[in-house]
Amino acid sequence: MKKSSAGSSVIIIALVNLLLLPNASLGDPRAQVSKIMCGNQIAINNTNFIQNFVSTMENLSAQLPTSSFGIAESGSGVDTDHGLVQCYGDLSSTECVLCFAQARTIMPRCYPFNSAKVFLDGCFLRTEIYSFFQEYTGPNDIAVCNNSTRKNSAFQASARQAVSQAVSKALNNSGYGRAQVPVAGTLNESAYVLANCWRTLSDSSCRACIENASASILGCLPWSEGRALYTGCFMRYSDTNFLNPIPGNRSSTGKTEIIIVAAVSLTVVLIIGAVLGVYISKRRTIQKKRKGWDDPKELVKTLHDSSLNFKYSTLEKATDYFNEANKLGQGGFATVYKGVLQDGREIAVKRLFFHNKQRAANFYNEVNIISSIEHKNLVRLLGCSCSGPESLLVYEFLPNKSLDCFIFDSRKGKELNWEKRYEIIIGTAEGSFQDDKSHISTVIAGTLGYMAPEYVAHGQLTEKADVYGFGVLLLEIVTGRQNNRSKALEYSDSLLSIAWKHFQQGAVDELFDANLMLHNYHNVDVKKEILRVVHVGLLCTQEIPSLRPSMSKALQMLVKKEEHLPAPTNPPYVCLTQELNDTCEDQYLPLDYSDRASISTVTHSTFYPR
Repeated sequence: MKKSSAGSSVIIIALVNLLLLPNASLGDPRAQVSKIMCGNQIAINNTNFIQNFVSTMENLSAQLPTSSFGIAESGSGVDTDHGLVQCYGDLSSTECVLCFAQARTIMPRCYPFNSAKVFLDGCFLRTEIYSFFQEYTGPNDIAVCNNSTRKNSAFQASARQAVSQAVSKALNNSGYGRAQVPVAGTLNESAYVLANCWRTLSDSSCRACIENASASILGCLPWSEGRALYTGCFMRYSDTNFLNPIPGNRSSTGKTEIIIVAAVSLTVVLIIGAVLGVYISKRRTIQKKRKGWDDPKELVKTLHDSSLNFKYSTLEKATDYFNEANKLGQGGFATVYKGVLQDGREIAVKRLFFHNKQRAANFYNEVNIISSIEHKNLVRLLGCSCSGPESLLVYEFLPNKSLDCFIFDSRKGKELNWEKRYEIIIGTAEGSFQDDKSHISTVIAGTLGYMAPEYVAHGQLTEKADVYGFGVLLLEIVTGRQNNRSKALEYSDSLLSIAWKHFQQGAVDELFDANLMLHNYHNVDVKKEILRVVHVGLLCTQEIPSLRPSMSKALQMLVKKEEHLPAPTNPPYVCLTQELNDTCEDQYLPLDYSDRASISTVTHSTFYPR
C-alpha cells in the first residue's frame, strides 16, 4: 500500500507542476494542410525506401523539440533518404511537435513516389532521394489564393505594407519575420503576414526566395488570404489573425488564469490522487498477469509459437519476392500480392508500408481478433508475419472479379443497373451483419476510406465501426465514386463530404452514377429508392458512433420504405461552414496524389481484404 501511495503522490505532484507551468498557454499548431506536392519517380527498392524513410522521420522527430528544425539522411547510395522539417517562427516547441506529427502522418499519401513536400500552415516537411538543403527555387513554386472574400483598397494597402515589413524583418532576423498593419478607417481590422526561410539557406538564397514569394503572394490581392509555397520559404497574409503569441512572451500572459485554474484544480487533483492509489494497486495485479507483453522477447516468442505465425521467408517465396507481376492492388496502408504456398494453397499477402515494433502487441491482438471472425462476407485472415523488415498479413485468396472492377469502370459500370446494385446492397446487409457483432475494420489491415474514425483514433473496434464501412459502401455503389479519391476534377473532398453537402442542399440526385442511366426509368419510385439509400448511407457514417444505426436497423431502413428516416448529422472530417466546392484540410491537395485507397473489393457476397 505504501508503494501505491507513493505512486499516487508522484502523479499528484506531476499534475500540479503541469498546472503551474509558466508556459501552460498552448497556441495553435496550425496543422491544416496548405498543399501536398508529390514527386514523379517511384521508389526502386521499396524495402530500403521504407526503412530509410522511417529512420529519417525518427531522426527529425528527435531534433525537433529542442530547435523546431531538423535535417537528416538515412541509407546509402541511390536509396539515401534526405529529410528536412521546420516549424515557423511563432510556434512553440510543443506546437511544433504537434504540427510535425500531422505532417508525418500525411506524407505517406505520396507513396510509392520517393519524394514529397508537405506544406502545413505551421510547418514544412520535405523528403528527397538527393540532398536538396540548399535549394531555394523550383518548378512547383506557387501562390495559393483564397478566392472567397474580396477586400477593399484599404485592406490591400495594409496587406502590401505588412508584406514589405515581414520581408524586411525576415532578412534581418535569420529568415523569420511577421507583421501586423491596421486597416485605415476600421476599428479592429488588420492585415497579418508571416514569412519564413528554411534555415539551411544562405542569406542571399533566403533573400531571393522571400522576395520572389512576396511578389507572388501579392498577386492574390484583392482576396482576403494568400500563401506562397516555395522551395526555400513560406509566406502567408490574411485578414484573420493566425499568428501565435511570440513563444518567449507567453509566460507573461495568462498568469492570473493559470493561478486560478491551479487553485481550483488542486482539490480535484487530490481527490483524483486518492482514486489513483486504489487504481494503481489494482493495475499492478493485472500487470503481473500480463507481464510478458512488455517484454519484446516474450512477445516474439508468443508470435512465433502461435498458429497464426508465418515465416517472412515463406511469404517472400510464395509471392516470388513480392514480384510486381503478382501485385493485386494497393490501398491506403499496404500493397497486396498473390502468393502460392508450398502446399499449393493460394493466398493474398498484404505488405504493410510501415513496420513499428512498438505496435507488435496491438498488431498481434488485432490479428487474433480478425482471424477469429468467420462469416461469408469476410475473407478469412490466415495469419501474419512480424519477423521481417515489415509486417505482413496473410489472407485466403479469392479469384472472383470484384465489385470495383465494374462500379468504377466507365464501360463496365453500365453492366450494373440499379436493380443489380440494390440486390448487392440488400444481400450484403442480410448475409453478413445479422447478429450485429462482426468486427472487420482494423487500423492495421484497413483502408482509410472504410475505417470508422473512432477506430483510427482510439482503436475502438465495435459493430458501429462496421456500420460506418457499410455506409461508405452504399454511397460508393450509388455514385460510382471512391470515397478517398473523387472522380470529378472539381472536387478534392472525400465522397462523404461531397454527399453530405449535396444532401444539405437537396441536390443528391446530382451525385447519381451516370452509368445507372436513370433516364431509362420512368418509375419515380426508383429515384426515391436511390435517395433513401444515400440517406441511410449518411446515417451509417455519422461522426458520433452512438447515432449510427445497428446493421439490423440499417437493413430495416432500406427494406421498409415507408418508415420515416431521421435527419443525419455530419460525417467525420467535414468542415460545417464550407461551401460546396471547398474542403477543410486538403483544399489544395492534387487529386492524383490523394490517398490511394480503393473500394473494398466485393463480389455479391464476399469482401476482399481491406
